[in-house]
Amino acid sequence: MRQLDEKLIPKCPFCRHLCGESKENSERRRKERFEANDPFALREVGRKHFGDGDYDRAFEYLAKAADLGDVAAQFFLSLMYRGGLGVEKDEKMELYYAEEAAIGGDPIARCSLGCKEGMHGRYYRAVKHFIIAAKLGHDDSVQKLKEMYKSGYVSKEDFASALRGHQAAV
Repeated sequence: MRQLDEKLIPKCPFCRHLCGESKENSERRRKERFEANDPFALREVGRKHFGDGDYDRAFEYLAKAADLGDVAAQFFLSLMYRGGLGVEKDEKMELYYAEEAAIGGDPIARCSLGCKEGMHGRYYRAVKHFIIAAKLGHDDSVQKLKEMYKSGYVSKEDFASALRGHQAAV
């Protein structure tokens, strides 16, 4: 924000190099980050391969990024296991990676776990997942909590607390 307000030249928030550099320099930096096993760079390469339909290579890079703690890569792997994309469908592995991503703070993974718990009739656990995701600023979780509040699964205090947490996060 300060860069915009003071009309400064924007810099990368990670490496502090100037943005808007040449494509060659940008590609060179990306390659350096990739070779240094930067989880973000590995995830982006994996997502590129996924978008190209090369699921085996995508899995390879996403798994490496997930092992290095990248929560977005962990959730992406859970989606790959759910759909059987590049891997055999495996509900246990899907759940494992979704839980890892949720523990790491991914609100979409947390909401996904809440939906899964709700589908299995474990509404108390679903509510807990939705409350955590709502407090992380996830809008869909607030809607899920609203529906569960109307159905009587969420107390007024819990719903109010989740709304306050959501407003503070966004």
